[in-house]
Amino acid sequence: MGWAIALHGGAGDIPLSLPPDRRQPREDALRRCLRIGVEALKSQMPPLDVVELVVRELENCPHYNAGRGSVLTSKGTVEMEAAIMDGNTKKCGAVSGLTTVVNAISLARLVMEKTPHIYLAFDGAEEFAKEQGVETVDSSHFITPENIERLKQAKEANRVQIDYTQPIQNDAKKEPPMPNGDTQLGTVGCVAVDSHGNLASATSTGGLVNKMAGRIGDTPLIGAGTYANEFCAVSATGKGEAIIRGTVARDVAAMMEFKGVSLEEATKCIVEERTPKGTVGLVAVSAKGEIAMPYNTTGMFRACASEDGYSEIAIWSSDLKEVSDVH
Repeated sequence: MGWAIALHGGAGDIPLSLPPDRRQPREDALRRCLRIGVEALKSQMPPLDVVELVVRELENCPHYNAGRGSVLTSKGTVEMEAAIMDGNTKKCGAVSGLTTVVNAISLARLVMEKTPHIYLAFDGAEEFAKEQGVETVDSSHFITPENIERLKQAKEANRVQIDYTQPIQNDAKKEPPMPNGDTQLGTVGCVAVDSHGNLASATSTGGLVNKMAGRIGDTPLIGAGTYANEFCAVSATGKGEAIIRGTVARDVAAMMEFKGVSLEEATKCIVEERTPKGTVGLVAVSAKGEIAMPYNTTGMFRACASEDGYSEIAIWSSDLKEVSDVH
């Protein structure tokens, strides 16, 4: 048994031809955030603090679909959401519909610790943020030129979801209709376990490009996109509706709890057998310090490290590489 950490920056239809200028900033952010998480775990920081810290850093990175890089609704607004959960106590907090809060994950933790509730959304969540004195900014802070263009392309193609790693053709007629759109990229998450087996999970997202205002995805739904108990911690990413239907994160934990299978077996079953292909990826750690990062999409931005010295950063199955500078 030893500490372990895993994080993701979204699963989706990530082409192998992804240009370096789009790939490298995301890889660099994963590397930096992995290093931050490793240093925190080595300094005996509790896993709940670690996952919040790492996800805050990812939210502050404009290259991912959370916080500063959040995609836009059909109305051109941002509606951010996040959730955090402690495995030992099963205490959790979640938020949705945020438009001014700089770090949604920290507000989710405040909901967990400062209210009798689990989930706050929209005006109520914004009012609570003001009461707690968390950092807020004008919503224009989150609206980047890149995401304005992504929304424009999504509207022209009449899509709710869009793979924004590469531009689509402006003439929607040139592309075959896809009722559910391409898979979304960029949700961020982190799971961690310390050397005593304490577990935590955190996930944050801006949702889907061109989503209806008021739409809520899997990220803030405990048991769907985010879950932790005494067996494992899970953070999922992909098509939110499919993840919600499959209660993906909870099902991984349930398989370990009720069937006694390993983390690898549980995650493999849920991702490969119980969830439609092309819809989900996840990162997970067990109380024993095991790590799993399966996905059934083209790729998933992901990184991990463990106390035994192993670490990696990868996007596709063909580019696994060990990382030597995070320990």
